[in-house]
Amino acid sequence: MSTATLKRKRVDVSTKPTQPKKTVKTGRVNFDNSLSPAAGPEPQTETAAQRYAPPKSLITTSHPEAIAVQIVTGSYDRVLHGVCAEIPLEALVQPTTPENTTNGTDKTASTSKALTFSDTFLFAAHTASIRCLALSPPTDADKRILATGSSDERINLYNLSTAPPSSSKPRTLTPRPSLLSSTSSTAENPRNRSLGNLIHHDRPVTRLSFPSKSKLFSAAEDNAIAISRTRDWTVLSSIKAPIPKPQGRPSGDTAGPGEVPAGVNDFAIHPSQKLMLSVGRGERCMRLWNLMTGKKAGVLNFDRDLLMQVGEGRYSSGEGRRVLWNDGGEMYVVGFERGAVVFGIDSKPKAIIRPPPSTKLHQMRFLLPASASATDESVLRKDILAMSTEDGRILLYNLAEFLSETGEPDGPQQQNKLPNLPCLAQLGGQAAGITSRIKDFDVVQLRSKASDTETSVLIVAGSSDGAIRLFTVSKSDLAAAPQLEGNDEVVANREEVADNSKQQTAKQVGNLIGTLETGNRITCIGAFLMDGKVTGENAAAGEINAEEDMLSDEVESEDDVVGAQI
Repeated sequence: MSTATLKRKRVDVSTKPTQPKKTVKTGRVNFDNSLSPAAGPEPQTETAAQRYAPPKSLITTSHPEAIAVQIVTGSYDRVLHGVCAEIPLEALVQPTTPENTTNGTDKTASTSKALTFSDTFLFAAHTASIRCLALSPPTDADKRILATGSSDERINLYNLSTAPPSSSKPRTLTPRPSLLSSTSSTAENPRNRSLGNLIHHDRPVTRLSFPSKSKLFSAAEDNAIAISRTRDWTVLSSIKAPIPKPQGRPSGDTAGPGEVPAGVNDFAIHPSQKLMLSVGRGERCMRLWNLMTGKKAGVLNFDRDLLMQVGEGRYSSGEGRRVLWNDGGEMYVVGFERGAVVFGIDSKPKAIIRPPPSTKLHQMRFLLPASASATDESVLRKDILAMSTEDGRILLYNLAEFLSETGEPDGPQQQNKLPNLPCLAQLGGQAAGITSRIKDFDVVQLRSKASDTETSVLIVAGSSDGAIRLFTVSKSDLAAAPQLEGNDEVVANREEVADNSKQQTAKQVGNLIGTLETGNRITCIGAFLMDGKVTGENAAAGEINAEEDMLSDEVESEDDVVGAQI
């Protein structure tokens, strides 16, 4: 009798007339629609064709005179926030002026077509702070995979659409309080879907990377680097780094009593995807891994003289915080707490980077003008390194012009002392009204539709005060930026570097085109250009899948209730 009752209940659920859907809390992460303006009631005579028709927000492209950029941020508050920024083309070709670079406010708001922001999603994705995120290259279905790592030892996966949304519902640039629970509603793109989560580590996740659309690399404080296949999310290989031997308690160490500082701080994959570099906590060395065999290929120890030149004193940890290959794989940069070292392909140090005035470094990325024409050698041959600092600056360094073709520095150098690279230019800082630390930033390559050869770089920076700032830097700014006119003498010790009177501040370049206050303390950020196209058939399929998921959730909920009654 109980079985017959259960079957009749299933039939009633599947054949009952259309009614307003009930919100059912399940283990799946859902994107609601309540942040968007409230829609009117659906007509009761709605046909199946109307119900599964593609929404206008998916088949309507953005304004023809604007580009759309998807921005994703993680925060200490467990919140994963997606924002779509529509940037007018006229904001990308504005020349660099003192009015645009010496004030922290948005200068495009006074123009006829201002930059607008709209929410894509906003929810608590983890049970602890989000420490890192990564975006995959675009797939054939005009999607990107978003991976987020947290202190809760989980890696969450999502599918993000690359299709630009409609520009009819912009959001005003006003601060908003942070989200408190995962049940709060957010704006939804039906093609943005949750893929689940991975539990490949037993400690907080520290680094994620997609070297290609078929592989995901993840590192954690368990000294393991896992390589997962995106087709079925199985672990292909797990590289285990040795736990460092205890050598005292360095300043700033957060390991528990009786524990040894351990974990992978960062890793960098060679463009050939055959080699990988990694730096870890409590280790004054860098490890080289062979990805073809999954075994260690070598260890490079940082000598004491090198650490002293880069600002690591006697009581500092001396561990590498960041490591980064250039696009050609000819050199790499190892970042420390207050400086960085440039290494050649032979793993010999070539130069050091000490930002004037001395400050902490947080993130490093190369500005790669990949869309520049092949004949534009003035831009194409530049390896420009961008570094974010504790005092709200993004510093630019030109490594290609300083290092000769043989890999040796062009300037004079003393014995056992490396030259200090001069700063090419900077964005933000106290002169621009930005003083909060820039925890992370991302680089998006743009091309002006007015000219195929005119390119610019969009830098999306996330600060710990919750602000997302968008800067544009054109190739003319990078080519015309002068070198420092201060002291060119080789600086070898910490006392001379700390003397800021011998070094001048770099020139301000770029334009601040927009600022958005999120209300959350940002820890990581990612961005990509929304240049995908969605056909009506694919959009309708996305709507059908969303409706089927909601219906299956209701059926499961009703079955649970019936089972409990029986």
